[in-house]
Parts: sequence; C-alpha cells; structure tokens
Amino acid sequence: MTPLVSIIMGSTSDLPVMEKAAQLLDKMEVPFEMNALSAHRTPAEVETFAREAKGRGLRVIIAGAGMAAALPGVIAAATTLPVIGVPIKGMLDGLDAMLSIIQMPPGIPVATVGVNGAMNAAILALEMLALSDDALAQRLADYKEGLKEKIVKANADLSNVKYSYKTN
Repeated sequence: MTPLVSIIMGSTSDLPVMEKAAQLLDKMEVPFEMNALSAHRTPAEVETFAREAKGRGLRVIIAGAGMAAALPGVIAAATTLPVIGVPIKGMLDGLDAMLSIIQMPPGIPVATVGVNGAMNAAILALEMLALSDDALAQRLADYKEGLKEKIVKANADLSNVKYSYKTN
C-alpha cells in the first residue's frame, strides 16, 4: 500500500494530538504514514522527506508542531504538495505554535487548523483527496452526515431534560 497522506510530528510527545488524524484516515480507508521529524533537531532529514514526498506518491502532508512550530513551514518550503499545519498546545496555550504556522511568507502557504486540530487536518486532507476519488467522496459525505445525526440525537436527548422554567 502506498501512503497518500503523511502525518509528521515534531516528536512522539505530539502523538496524543496527531493520532486523531491517523484514526480518521484509517476509518476512511486512506493509506497514510506517520513519522517524527524535527525542523530543529533533524533539519536535513526534514528537507529530504519534503523533497522526496511527491515522488513517493504522497498527495498531502499533515505536519504538527508546538512552540516555535517551524516544521510545517520548512516542509512547505521544500515541496509543492499541500501542507496542513496543526499547532500543538504547549506554551502559551498553543498561540505561539499557531502564530508560527500561519505567518508564512508569500509563496510558501501552509493551511492551518486550530490548536490541537488534527482531526480537522485529516478532514481537510480527505476533502483534497476526494476531489479525484468518488468512493472516498461518498465515505466523507457519509461521515459528515453522521456528524449531523449526532446533533439531532443530542437535541432529542436534551428535550428529555426537565427544568421548571425550561420552555422546550
């Protein structure tokens, strides 16, 4: 199986956040890989990974990083593949990581999701892949319909919660 998505994290301490992307990609039957690479501790390996990613069949890269959060931008600078950055909460409640990822110079875009938003990064990657994969597009549509059903059920459950002054 050739991976279509690469999930990269600055260190394995980011796994509790990034595994949400892996779980969704797995559920949606999309081949992916996961690796730890550090923009600061393994810069040569990051550059090699980014330069070779497209040739290995990858279509989208999800890169999570905290604090200085250089990883998504360094990857984006060395590839033409779309890179989705996931700022990981660390210091400053993840604001430092988020600002590092969204403040890219012209010509080096990184799509950025919310702090610890690995699941949304996976959904965005799936939406990109679904543009050329009708079966995946249907699985994604079914998944999103399931999200709607959760809210419908939640409202039904809330209708059974009784208070003296609750009007619905």
